[in-house]
Amino acid sequence: MKHFVSDSAQVPSDTLSGPEEFALLFDMDGVIVEGRGADPIVHSLALEDLLEEREMDVPDRYRAPLEQYEYTDEFVAACEAVGVDPHEFYTARERYSAEHSIDRLAAGKRGVFGDVDAIDRLADYAAVGLVSNNYHPTVEFVVDHHRLDAFRYVRGRDFGPDGFSRRKPNPHYLNEALDALGVSDGLYVGDRATDVVAAERAGIDSAFLRRDHNADADLDVDPTLEIDGLGELADLVAE
Repeated sequence: MKHFVSDSAQVPSDTLSGPEEFALLFDMDGVIVEGRGADPIVHSLALEDLLEEREMDVPDRYRAPLEQYEYTDEFVAACEAVGVDPHEFYTARERYSAEHSIDRLAAGKRGVFGDVDAIDRLADYAAVGLVSNNYHPTVEFVVDHHRLDAFRYVRGRDFGPDGFSRRKPNPHYLNEALDALGVSDGLYVGDRATDVVAAERAGIDSAFLRRDHNADADLDVDPTLEIDGLGELADLVAE
């Protein structure tokens, strides 16, 4: 199954504000969707697709750096060695990575956590949004596929080096969400220290969510609160 993915996110141009003055924003991977992120195989498959599309044959020693998720000096050097523009090649490969990530989600390789229905309860108290380091088309697919209709704003990162540089702990996409929802106060729920830092930099509170994959994690930052599930957060907000 193939899914069309655009080069960048389509972000609402108008404010989505309602009566709420507070936003509850959520990370996706490890919070809404099971697993810490996409399997690295999606980037390997993406590279194969891109090389096939361009009828390119690259030496084996360059394949590992060309298929890595990160935009690094090693990736740039490999691109220069095989004669392609690093910025353009990385962006094109990420489009294919998103397609393979969506294919795996559609096939049920990763599901959503059982407590995501708590989002519906939370939507009664605040504007809720989804802000992820994952690709924007992948985030949109998760929301549509699992009918997570409570989210009023959905944002994943853009393709390419610019999108990569704006990942958390950069607060760029959190600030976009706050602006789009028309609020300045909020809480961001994540499962990594970088989520806590991003929230702090955006000027909002943070909730560190402990799941099985991070139950024993030692944080070197201080979240506003720690929770063991989304249902617990819904109970706290209701109180």
